[in-house]
Amino acid sequence: MAMLEVKNLGISFGGLRAVDEFNIKIEEGQLYGLIGPNGAGKTTVFNMLTGVYTPTDGSIVLDGQNITGKKTVEINKAGIARTFQNIRLFTEQTVIDNVKIGLHNEKQYSMLTGILRLPKYKKIEKEMDEKALELLKVFDLDGEADLLAKNLPYGKQRKLEIARALATNPKLLLLDEPAAGMNPNETEELMKTIRFVRDHFKMTVLLIEHDMKLVSGICEELTVLNFGQVLCQGKTMDVLSNPEVIKAYIGD
Repeated sequence: MAMLEVKNLGISFGGLRAVDEFNIKIEEGQLYGLIGPNGAGKTTVFNMLTGVYTPTDGSIVLDGQNITGKKTVEINKAGIARTFQNIRLFTEQTVIDNVKIGLHNEKQYSMLTGILRLPKYKKIEKEMDEKALELLKVFDLDGEADLLAKNLPYGKQRKLEIARALATNPKLLLLDEPAAGMNPNETEELMKTIRFVRDHFKMTVLLIEHDMKLVSGICEELTVLNFGQVLCQGKTMDVLSNPEVIKAYIGD
């Protein structure tokens, strides 16, 4: 059974067909890329997969569970987490608190327990501190746990957003242009980080990316979108050498 299977997914905004008959099948543990020119519909697909948009038609099945049209929080609990093209951290909170926000998806206590600082609250908070620090160590951020998120360098903010997403314990991680704004050294480090996340957390990863070095370096298969429709799918090197893809995307 595929980790993610999307069939004939589509969405219209007024009279505009933004995505049409989108199909994709991603196996457990794959590093999969979704590429295409600006405005091709890539982030719109992510928004449908995560409940930001409700598809006009089609289906989304995650690990055998139909999640089509569910709310974002329900989809996250079912096992999908994501990052965003424009970083969305809680900038006025600390690095560790950003990760703990993700952990609240699993660790919960009542408002009264929190207000009164009851033993259950202290126990859960201690567990979350320990878990958050473990995640931060993966990204070499544990030494900056008490810094405000806004004070991290840009590349480390990208890593923190991935760490926070992983804190929700997903099955599928969606990365929306994770290398955006990074210099070559940061991109090289990011490639290693994504591979480590896949291997260490046994994670399935779907990413949108414009950096062809990153795409060719880590993605096993690709789907190319153009004008909201699938232009090409297959093994990464086969797709990137396809003349239609070169014309539509690389020539963009």
